[in-house]
Amino acid sequence: MSKENRLARWYFGGLGSAGAACVTHPLDLIKVQLQTTQEGKVSIIKLTGNLVRSQGITALYNGISASLLRQLTYSTTRFGIYEMGKQTFGSDMGFLGKVLLAGGAGACGGVVGTPADMVNVRMQNDVKLPLEQRRNYKHAIDGLWRVYSEEGFRRLFSGCSTATSRAVFMTIGQLSFYDQVKKILLESGYFKDNLTTHFTASSVAGAIATSLTQPLDVLKTRAMNAKPGEFNGIWDIVKHTAKLGPLGFFKGYVPAFIRLAPQTILTFVFLEQLRLNFGVLPHTGK
Repeated sequence: MSKENRLARWYFGGLGSAGAACVTHPLDLIKVQLQTTQEGKVSIIKLTGNLVRSQGITALYNGISASLLRQLTYSTTRFGIYEMGKQTFGSDMGFLGKVLLAGGAGACGGVVGTPADMVNVRMQNDVKLPLEQRRNYKHAIDGLWRVYSEEGFRRLFSGCSTATSRAVFMTIGQLSFYDQVKKILLESGYFKDNLTTHFTASSVAGAIATSLTQPLDVLKTRAMNAKPGEFNGIWDIVKHTAKLGPLGFFKGYVPAFIRLAPQTILTFVFLEQLRLNFGVLPHTGK
């Protein structure tokens, strides 16, 4: 593989993730609103209907600029480190090696993507707040600047520990399991390196990633959406969430899976198409 192709591959994951976010953003918004609701069971259909009736259909895309910025920071970092790591250590590094590499890549991506992630959570949750309590960020950059100027630099990394922990498990579930499942399918002799294989492998990876990350995702969302002084550290958020029972840590699981499954599928489909059509992998025409 030429140097140009090695350099081209590292940002494909970020582009693929951003493209997928354009499709799945409404599902992510509903998931965030469910996670920040302290009441008991809330119907997804009812919540979505109330939102559309009160705010209009465009409300489903509140915070899209922050969502795109998050993918272009968080996902570009984790995919980039993972892909360059595989090229450095070789594709035969084994599944455990890929898990460790994915975990490290996810940790780096979690830290880099936290500011955009926090603004994303706030912008998505704004539509359900009373008018006088809304933050009304114009776009992602405006949100970052206002958090910095009004609440301080450290506030930009609110929820960083849970976001980073989530990113570790997310990246392990998505990247290392996608590679492993794809490898198993290709070695079976029943699959070829085409859209069917990419779809199947990414579906399995999406299910695994959702199950691994949901409790951390709930804690991360609550930490990022909290008002200053509302919680006294991460364990206070854990105790607050535990009041809903064990299932409180899996609040929003269904929309999370409904969102993450197509997010994962589309990300890898876009990623593979970028590879195939920009010369990183040989285009077989299959």
